[in-house]
Amino acid sequence: MTTPLRSGDARRSDPLLPNAWIVAKREYLERIRSRLFYASTLLLATLAVLVAFAPVFVRLVDRGTSTTIAVQSPEPALVQRSINVMSGVLNATAGGGRTDTYDFVKAPPEIDLYAAIQEGTYDGAILAVRDSEGRIDFTFLTGEGIAADRTQLVGIGALGVAILDWTAANDTSGGPEFQIPTVDVIAAAGPTAGGAPIGNAEFASRRIIGIVFVVLIFITLVIYGMWVAAGVVAEKASRVMELLISAASPRQLVIGKVVGIGLAGLTQYVGILVPAFVALAVEDRVAIALLGPSGSIAPSLSALTPALLGAYGLFFVLGFVLYSLIYAAAGSLVSRQEDLQILALPLSLIAIVGYLEAVLALSGGTSTIIRLSSYVPFWSPFVMLTRLTVARVEPWELVLAYGLLIVAISIVVVIAVRVYAAGVLLYGQRPGLRAIVGAIVRPV
Repeated sequence: MTTPLRSGDARRSDPLLPNAWIVAKREYLERIRSRLFYASTLLLATLAVLVAFAPVFVRLVDRGTSTTIAVQSPEPALVQRSINVMSGVLNATAGGGRTDTYDFVKAPPEIDLYAAIQEGTYDGAILAVRDSEGRIDFTFLTGEGIAADRTQLVGIGALGVAILDWTAANDTSGGPEFQIPTVDVIAAAGPTAGGAPIGNAEFASRRIIGIVFVVLIFITLVIYGMWVAAGVVAEKASRVMELLISAASPRQLVIGKVVGIGLAGLTQYVGILVPAFVALAVEDRVAIALLGPSGSIAPSLSALTPALLGAYGLFFVLGFVLYSLIYAAAGSLVSRQEDLQILALPLSLIAIVGYLEAVLALSGGTSTIIRLSSYVPFWSPFVMLTRLTVARVEPWELVLAYGLLIVAISIVVVIAVRVYAAGVLLYGQRPGLRAIVGAIVRPV
């Protein structure tokens, strides 16, 4: 250990090394060797795997339900022909023990199909029109409940409708030469990317990734923050702090704790994310095994890109540093674990607000509140991360969120060190508001 640094000397010279590294190493080894570390890793890994398999569970629960698809066309005969063929094609392929059905209904010409799907009147819609050359053009408007494999079957059904239509025309008037129909698939409900609708399969993959990331980052930030606070309180209660503060400065202690517990958190993250990614990689095979070939789902890992992983890692690191500094300062203000529990809820409320806003952002919409919240340093690790997974984010928005987060950390670290210094030196009493404000303005 270095020579104790006090008052004026501490202000003139306060190197982080080697004291901060010694504290970090002690905190890291103490955490990863504890039973709580192994138990929480197992619990969080199990939770992450369950979330990764959420699409499979949803498909299992939805078995036996009916999906309503509207058919609209200027030609009544074409509407009925489309209903008959499409219904036969989609329902005949619902194998693997599935009992869900697809009901095709006639939609009045005056109905806005886009609005009807967004309002939930229909789960999807097919619009059939004939061009000047007699070819039938189909537009398949999909809602969020239409699986990716259904779009391929609609293409097969469209070909069947065109064949029957051409045969009927030839029987009566020897109609024109047969032309292969066109099928355009458009997401009528859901988010947009760059002004163009995102396919439902891609959106579902992004949303699953977003859910996994948000749940993990919320739980771990709160848990690791409490680890920091609990470590400070335990040292004060056992009077170990008297030895530590005589050998290292408050700045070295705070930063050492944050780094050490942060490295323990990253170690735990590896144990959580590896099984989660394995689950995401095999979820399609599990869905096929349980629901049959028609139960295939788009692999969620298709939405996982190196850029998204990098953004997630950076938000986790910066978010952890910010919250850990706050928890360290709060822990230094109390001397008993019972008192820390009283502070736990108010501290957690900050993260809870960001988590709830992130859940709202998972719908793919970007309201003014969601957009502004994604720039706020305390909430951006949750909200901006969610926006990255399910919506379009401009590069300048991401730079702004990271920049504000770094600025906030720079300010909070100064305040946290000063509060920590005032808190750890006041044994047997709780620093009042005046003492805390005084420590922030005039460091101990």
